[in-house]
Amino acid sequence: MKKCEYCAKEISYHQMYCCDDCQSSANDFYDMRDRITKIMSIINGVCVMSIGIGIFVFSFYREIGAYMVSIPLVILGILYIFFPIPADVMIQKNKILKAVKTTRIIGIILLVLGIISTTVAIFTI
Repeated sequence: MKKCEYCAKEISYHQMYCCDDCQSSANDFYDMRDRITKIMSIINGVCVMSIGIGIFVFSFYREIGAYMVSIPLVILGILYIFFPIPADVMIQKNKILKAVKTTRIIGIILLVLGIISTTVAIFTI
């Protein structure tokens, strides 16, 4: 059976969504994704670069390197929690609703790792 593109319920082969609510929710999701994809990509790139540079700097200046790693983790965690934009492959495999939940879980993990690394950086340095 074919599955609804939003909630993954089984539907007939002639439908794309199981109900009008799923269709409107999917349209809202795709509109939001189109609006914020560019800014999310820029923030992701800056944070990932900062984490990489922070790991390198950590070997020379522990305090600065620790903050260059932990602060972008917190930023990425908050970003993924409030603006969960999963990859297209994740949406195709899990459908929109589960992919958004998975992205939020990843955001929570990043936020917790960032908070832990920030507190360790504050109290050990």
